[in-house]
Amino acid sequence: MPDLPCNHSDHSQGSVTLTFSVTLAEFVSASRILLGNKGETQLNSFNRLTAVVLSLLLSPLPALCQPPGDHAGQIKALIPAATRNAQPAKVKDDLEWNDLLKTEQAGRVRAGLADGSILSVGSNSELRVVQHDAASQQTSLEMNFGKVRSKVVKITQPNGKFEMKTPNAVIGVVGTEFYVGYEANRTTVICYTGQVMVTPLGNAKVMRNSSQSGSDGSIAVAAGQMIIISTEVPPGGFQSNPTPPALLQASMADTNLPDGPPPALHPHLVRNLIIGIGAAATGWAVGITQLNSSGGAPAAACRPNPKTGQCP
Repeated sequence: MPDLPCNHSDHSQGSVTLTFSVTLAEFVSASRILLGNKGETQLNSFNRLTAVVLSLLLSPLPALCQPPGDHAGQIKALIPAATRNAQPAKVKDDLEWNDLLKTEQAGRVRAGLADGSILSVGSNSELRVVQHDAASQQTSLEMNFGKVRSKVVKITQPNGKFEMKTPNAVIGVVGTEFYVGYEANRTTVICYTGQVMVTPLGNAKVMRNSSQSGSDGSIAVAAGQMIIISTEVPPGGFQSNPTPPALLQASMADTNLPDGPPPALHPHLVRNLIIGIGAAATGWAVGITQLNSSGGAPAAACRPNPKTGQCP
């Protein structure tokens, strides 16, 4: 019978290791010493009893071996199609460290982290919850593509951090609401409230030395501002700029979803409504134009003259 190891470390209280290792051969050998050689019949009976006891001991082992501190949060709302670790996601699914959330074209997910922070994942997106320790306020997220809006609670722990990483940037916050989108080697960061620090990575590291830049090469993005990090560094380096109102609203709309089950609507309903309203307005205008060109409004009905039978 193979060894049955159970090792784990406590993430919040330092490194503590619990080990359980036993084999049936070792157990039987110890039994021979304790019982002495009193006959094969007695030993066979004891072997059967040992097998039963070991079966009872092994059944709760998976629960005992779960590493502590790996709970990250819970899925609060979603629009299919969305998956968690390549399996269909459901509302109230628990999130663990290293869980991967992925949405298709019509899918969206809102997840609540254990510390009260909210992650709203837009369509065609992939987000990994690498780490989230609510007690120490240590949070690390990775996004390979897509768009995510984060509402982060204020960090009060001395070594607390909340970081989101894309292939070419790291976004760090202290407690704020912000948006991150990544597509075609471009990271777009929009800050709604508070302030975020954006650090370019890889080929995007070159930047101007200004009052906006931190000593570690990070760039401050205040509320109402945005920054785009790409592999092509602007002549003046990366810097934050005011966010156009239309882009600000679009970023929020792309990561918004209802609390309850969504109605069965076409994913392009808003676009179709705008097109329909425009077409109706155009038709109304054409009708008015044709009516005016044909002599204006029709004449009102008249009372015929009793003598002539004609309208006056």
